[in-house]
Amino acid sequence: MHFADGTIPEDYLRYTYAKYLWILGGIAFLFILLILSISVGAVSIPAYDVFLTLVNGAIDRINDVLALISEETSFLHLEIPRFGETASHKWDAIIWNIRLPQALAAIAAGVGLSVAGVAMQSILRNPLGSPFTLGISNAGAFGAAVSIVLLGTGRMTSTVAGAVVINNPYLTTFVAFAFCLLATAVILLIAKIRGASPEVMVLAGVALSSLFTAGTMFLQYFADDTQLAAVVFWTFGDVGRAGWRELWIMGVVVAIACMYFIANRWNYNAIDAGDETAKGLGVNVERIRNLGMVVAALVTAVIVSFLGVIGFVGLVCPHMVRRIIGDEQRFLIPGSMVMGGILLLASDTAARLIVAPYVLPVAVLTAFMGAPVFIYLLLRGYRR
Repeated sequence: MHFADGTIPEDYLRYTYAKYLWILGGIAFLFILLILSISVGAVSIPAYDVFLTLVNGAIDRINDVLALISEETSFLHLEIPRFGETASHKWDAIIWNIRLPQALAAIAAGVGLSVAGVAMQSILRNPLGSPFTLGISNAGAFGAAVSIVLLGTGRMTSTVAGAVVINNPYLTTFVAFAFCLLATAVILLIAKIRGASPEVMVLAGVALSSLFTAGTMFLQYFADDTQLAAVVFWTFGDVGRAGWRELWIMGVVVAIACMYFIANRWNYNAIDAGDETAKGLGVNVERIRNLGMVVAALVTAVIVSFLGVIGFVGLVCPHMVRRIIGDEQRFLIPGSMVMGGILLLASDTAARLIVAPYVLPVAVLTAFMGAPVFIYLLLRGYRR
């Protein structure tokens, strides 16, 4: 927004600065929550020691890279000093091998599901759109179950945290992605029906969820005891089963998806005003809609194939952010990403503490939290 002389109104600057400040504050809060999440559990670790361990670990890795560069170039001799020393190194294995991957997996999954949800709500002009409510998560779960049971990409282990190990994540993700695309194609077909309302699309999502849940039950019925136990345990959405390998795959896919959705933020703003308005502004609505749904399906497939079904995050977070910073996509998309990471990380932390020393799958807590919000949205309706 500019005046005729090219200046920007101060009120508009304050309006945008407040939104940027909220997003930056959310990122800072997410980092604090990350430290607290790593510090709590069956073994309590002082938050300050967690902070020092993470900072010094990052410094050590940077120094390793600098040392390799200096060996190659013979002119760079730089070493960043360590920030300080922790009281003990006995927690390093717990932090680096167990809690940090779990916390980062929660953040990656929350960001991915939230950005997929906010994109679906805009693309389909459906305030109740999300990977879970439209049946895409259950489609991915069925595809991953097919891969585990029929293609043998999952195996049982004796530990609780790793009861199901994906030994071929690429094939599992591909099969889950294929079924997510199938559900996406059905949703896009319904979206093209003239006069299709959000309620109709939600009912279609319920039907798809029921269909793919029935397919998963069919596989469970004919599976042997080991396969049945594996699939049942796997369907509990739990971020604790992700290791560094799974985290890297999820992180790369989620990062690419977030960059894609942010790059198309102005197109989504135009689509929010209506298809005809968007076409008048030069937006290729069909292309944006199809590509957006494919990217959302890919993110959902990767998360579901590694962590199981985690519901309502993609539905709840965008609506929470809308009430705070509004509908404009350039703020709504990054705001939903931050809120998704906060919500799922906080839920995972609470799930580890509610019935300690037992660890409750995070999907149980998100379902308890998301179901009342979903019912509220249905009863209240949605006003832009």
